[in-house]
Amino acid sequence: MSPEIIRTRYAPSPTGMMHVGNLRTALYEYLIAKSMGGSFILRIEDTDQARQVDGAVDIIYKTLHSVGLQHDEGPDIGGAYGPYVQSERRDLYRPYAEQLVEAGKAYRCFCSRERLEELRASSEGGGGYDRHCRDLPQEEIQALLDSGTPHVIRQKMPIQGSTTFIDAVYGSITVDHRELEDQVLLKTDGYPTYNFANVIDDHLMAITHVVRGSEYLSSTPKYNLLYEAFGWKIPTYVHLPLIVGSDGRKLSKRHGSTSFEALVAEGYLPVAIVNAIALLGWCPKDNRELFTLEELSQAFSIDGISKSPSVFDYDKLAWFNAEHIRAMDKDAFLNWIRPSLEQAFGGPVKEENLLAELLQPRLIRLNDLPDMVRFLTTQQNFDLELFQNKKNKMDLQKTAGLLPKIRGTLAALTVWDRTAVHDSLQLLTSENDLKTGQVMWPLRIALSGQTVTPGGAIEIAVVLGQSETLARLDNAIARISA
Repeated sequence: MSPEIIRTRYAPSPTGMMHVGNLRTALYEYLIAKSMGGSFILRIEDTDQARQVDGAVDIIYKTLHSVGLQHDEGPDIGGAYGPYVQSERRDLYRPYAEQLVEAGKAYRCFCSRERLEELRASSEGGGGYDRHCRDLPQEEIQALLDSGTPHVIRQKMPIQGSTTFIDAVYGSITVDHRELEDQVLLKTDGYPTYNFANVIDDHLMAITHVVRGSEYLSSTPKYNLLYEAFGWKIPTYVHLPLIVGSDGRKLSKRHGSTSFEALVAEGYLPVAIVNAIALLGWCPKDNRELFTLEELSQAFSIDGISKSPSVFDYDKLAWFNAEHIRAMDKDAFLNWIRPSLEQAFGGPVKEENLLAELLQPRLIRLNDLPDMVRFLTTQQNFDLELFQNKKNKMDLQKTAGLLPKIRGTLAALTVWDRTAVHDSLQLLTSENDLKTGQVMWPLRIALSGQTVTPGGAIEIAVVLGQSETLARLDNAIARISA
């Protein structure tokens, strides 16, 4: 007997941005498939026409591309099990619904919207459907059909007993049949409901592993009863733990940005977002934390998925981001920050390579960059007390006497680069019997107006250029001498 070919599917509805929970589901489905040598399928579930958002399909494609989740089959590339958009499969569903009706596993429901709303508003049905049409005489059903009365097709759930199924994460789960409503399979407009279309499409596309959030655990018997009604093989279920905020409540906008696009807009790298999301409910066997997507594909296993809710920690995400920034190729890092640098400086940056070298070990999010370089683009109005430095034994009087010498040394340079600036300041230091810090500290303060900067005084001077460096020294000298 040949081994089973693993097939997973990501089946989003085009209803808006892709949030953290959606992306984790897509990621785990991708990792399950790739770690087991299988295929990852993209299917667009657009049966709920009222909730569709223009451009949402493009967001799905863009997001998956940005994080590297390349699907093996899908609407854009085709495949042997297409079409991969549910609205294009519309004619497939009714025959299956009718088959269930003929087999006594489903029935036609003619209840009006008004009756259903009244039922929900009352306590009579306990909030669920009261199975009013479940046992209508065939003559009445035919009369209603002949008169063109709109109807849906509902699944006929067993009323007694229970259903037990095995989940790859949560183990054995039993649900009492009394908790299961006779769910709608086919709506009056001919479109299938989400639950029904899922089962039909997963079977026809030979999906072996269904991955979704733990909130769907209680609904799984509905799916299984459909599989059993058709005599189809039930897939392996992998339910994922809830993602919560720092307060233990389900992750939402009150905790911070929750969509992939919003996180990228805040300056997080896609690789860092994927790394952080991968560990929301999954623990590698060696407790490693930093991964690329390729490394995740090799290390991932279903048995590492936890049952416990996972906290989306924004501080941890920032740490992942910083680590992945450090690991970037220098040219890739520069290309990534260049648009932000040019926006901050108002045009091309002459010393962009040096500036990138200074920023890469220190940058946490791309959005932090403007604040980090603001002292270079705008001269700061700083407190002269910053010149005081006990460690270097520098005070305002000594600084006032030293700054003109520093200016004179730098003004005499005919070559303006890191080596030239460094060597000239070192010569000034030795000729005046000073310590390096006694020269570099006042120069850093005069040029930046800050005690902490990416890079030291020499690098700041090189990035500013000779003209701006001398102008800032002149300003500091005038202020301290006033």
